[in-house]
Amino acid sequence: MWGYCVEGKHRILVYEYMENGSLAETLLSKTNILDWSKRYDIALRISRVLAYLHEECLEWILHCDIKPQNILLDSNFQPKLADFGLSKLKSRNNLNNDSEFSMIRGTRGYMAPEWILNLPITSKVDVYSYGIVVLEMITGKSSTMMNIEGDDGEVAYNGWLITWVREKRRSSGTCWVEEITDPSMVNNCDLSKMEVLARVALNCVEENRDIRPTMSQVVEMIQSNDKDVE
Repeated sequence: MWGYCVEGKHRILVYEYMENGSLAETLLSKTNILDWSKRYDIALRISRVLAYLHEECLEWILHCDIKPQNILLDSNFQPKLADFGLSKLKSRNNLNNDSEFSMIRGTRGYMAPEWILNLPITSKVDVYSYGIVVLEMITGKSSTMMNIEGDDGEVAYNGWLITWVREKRRSSGTCWVEEITDPSMVNNCDLSKMEVLARVALNCVEENRDIRPTMSQVVEMIQSNDKDVE
């Protein structure tokens, strides 16, 4: 944010202009401007941002609404995480206590099972949402396009995209990554790097939060397979 205005009834926030809009808009574009290297770079950089928020800030922060609409891209497609309206501060001195929330936060299709099951909320909710976003970048598909409502009207947290990717990994053998990769880039991408991202993403969307990695572990897993990334 560059500045703000509070004058009379006027309330204005002034943000840096992001030439390429949101990740959501770019993924939906028919021009295919996001090649595999850009998507890989975005996934890595956002993982670093979340690792910083979760583990390095003076007050650790849970974003609580990670989704493509909140990832903005500048003229060089460098991502920045936006919209902290639902975020929650967590004190470094009280790390053993799970954060308490008075209401469910987030966007359907990206929300971790903890929200639905009324379990204690930790930074692993951001890890889950990050995993969904990465799966969307790899596949070019939206996690919310086929949500199914149950008898109580709630949308199931374990969406079709996770199930579809897991099934491809189980049934397609060594070519499973090629089977799930966005057709617009499958012939021009590094499938070995895509497999790293896909496996990391699937680890992030485990229903049991204790099995999910932390964001610093996600960064380490990605970087360990890409020594060329600065």
